[in-house]
Amino acid sequence: MTELGGRTAVVTGAAGGMGVEIARALALQGLAVAAVDNDAGQLRDSVEKLRGEDLLVHGFAADVTSSAEVEAVVDRIERELGPIDYLVNAAGVLRVGQVTELSEEDWTRTFQVNTNGVFFTSRAVARRMVPRRTGAIVTVASNSASTARVGMGAYAASKAASTMFTKCLGLEVARYGIRCNLVAPGSTDTPMLRALWNGDDATATSIEGKLDAYRVGIPLRKLARPADVANAVLFLLSDQAAHVTMHDLTVDGGATLGV
Repeated sequence: MTELGGRTAVVTGAAGGMGVEIARALALQGLAVAAVDNDAGQLRDSVEKLRGEDLLVHGFAADVTSSAEVEAVVDRIERELGPIDYLVNAAGVLRVGQVTELSEEDWTRTFQVNTNGVFFTSRAVARRMVPRRTGAIVTVASNSASTARVGMGAYAASKAASTMFTKCLGLEVARYGIRCNLVAPGSTDTPMLRALWNGDDATATSIEGKLDAYRVGIPLRKLARPADVANAVLFLLSDQAAHVTMHDLTVDGGATLGV
């Protein structure tokens, strides 16, 4: 990235997984990072670890599913750290289950975090970016937003919704010089993925694919690392992507065959 020193970035879902790695990557570029998460304890631990690496990261506990909490935390961040230049929507939950067996609670919760959270946070930040006529937003979506997955109806639908929302937002704010893009990861070695493995290491299954679930596997023969996703986010926020907006950058090792 270029010319980022002294600027401020917000990362939601920053207590762990991809979010904490994105926060680290941004802080390494000299940004003041506001790490936002609803898990105050884990957020505190993650922020302390990053600050132990001499990185300028500040923790802000907030629930992205609450419009009021989002507005309050965005106000606080701007008061304490300065105008927000970058936003990364990385908060997400994964509830699996075939549609005929999926509970209403799982469906609702998935959309509350993955879709409403992106809307609330993007709206709050974009409202402040527009008068300043500068800024960049990246939403971490999923390759499942464009490829059907067995047992992931709620997750895929929520990510598809946040994908199109981010593109529509990008169209609306382009006149103000604000860019909105997406990173769409596939299987990534995070606690969220490992929670699906029921205690067993299913790396090989992820790489090889499952014919009965219509998954073709990963042509690059490896899981993504959180750093792979963070690097894609960095590129889309950076001046190197100054003429890129409403773009969906897939980071899945070829698992969706480039479609």
